[in-house]
Amino acid sequence: MNQSSPTTDTATPRAFPGKKPLIISGPCSAETEEQLLETCTQLAATGKVDMLRAGIWKPRTKPGLFEGIGTKGLPWLQKAKQLTGLPTTVEVATPKHVEDALAFEVDVLWIGARTTGNPFSVQALADALRGVDVPVLVKNPVHPDLELWLGAVERLAKVGLQRLGLIHRGFASYGNTEFRNAPMWHLPIEMKRRLPELPIICDPSHICGNRTGLAGIAQKSIDLDFDGLMLESHRDPDHAWSDAKQQVTPERLGELLDGLIWRHETTDQQEFLTVLAKLREQINQLDDEILQLLGNRMQVAERIGIYKKENDITILQTGRWNEILDRGVQKGAQLGLTRDFILKYFDAVHLESINRQNSVMNRERQ
Repeated sequence: MNQSSPTTDTATPRAFPGKKPLIISGPCSAETEEQLLETCTQLAATGKVDMLRAGIWKPRTKPGLFEGIGTKGLPWLQKAKQLTGLPTTVEVATPKHVEDALAFEVDVLWIGARTTGNPFSVQALADALRGVDVPVLVKNPVHPDLELWLGAVERLAKVGLQRLGLIHRGFASYGNTEFRNAPMWHLPIEMKRRLPELPIICDPSHICGNRTGLAGIAQKSIDLDFDGLMLESHRDPDHAWSDAKQQVTPERLGELLDGLIWRHETTDQQEFLTVLAKLREQINQLDDEILQLLGNRMQVAERIGIYKKENDITILQTGRWNEILDRGVQKGAQLGLTRDFILKYFDAVHLESINRQNSVMNRERQ
């Protein structure tokens, strides 16, 4: 495992992280010098960690909670870097954080979820980083707002930062119980589609909020071709000063990483490529058929709209809508389709049908 510092080549954003997968680990918070150095030394000994992280400033929901050790923890992290030879990364939320972190030779900065959601804060950080050649990772905002995430990246890019990356740490979800922050995989997938040149790292610790789900989320991100993982580790997780439930010991971290299946985006094996091409062509043909059928369905929906208009009938028919959903769920189950997928599919189809009928309803009479 390459344990060198991130490359200084700024020719392309893809120059960072420089290796795949990139494994970042360390305690949620730097608590004491002894705690940080011991944890980091143990992590380095696993031979599986490429970069050390530690929370120096901690944005907390309520006052009175541990808000980080502050700037005095930076020399500890610098010492951990010297002892292990591993580069370091910390979260920054203000221009002063940036100044202090760079003064103590922090190699990579990251912008936290709460900060990403505030354009004023992101712009202040961007201004502080103007002319500075340092890699910056941007966590997704707390709420599922793709434009805020994209906007934060754009603000940093406009001041000349080229070595940028993304961190997927999940999103706040009302009533969510399975995850601390729901992964909402379609959002990071869309970010990968829009910004394919930027690496994206998954943060299972903040998605899960517990230790039991870390491996599953990590594997899911690997299967989706993420570029690495950020996992919190502490020498004594049960007594951590913050986020104790989601941290693991360095030893357990090594076991977790050993249990993951690291996949490749593609291969040069001709047999595999030939079979895959045939299957993808089948997908293309099926997609064409589905789109044709959807087009036909919308034409029927428009005719229904015309008929309703002629008879002064409302667009929404709740009884009919429930009938469609019940029938769809039952038929979908017979075909091996999940209830969640069927409901999302019919919601999208129903909305388009309503829009078509609404257009017909409001069309001027000839």
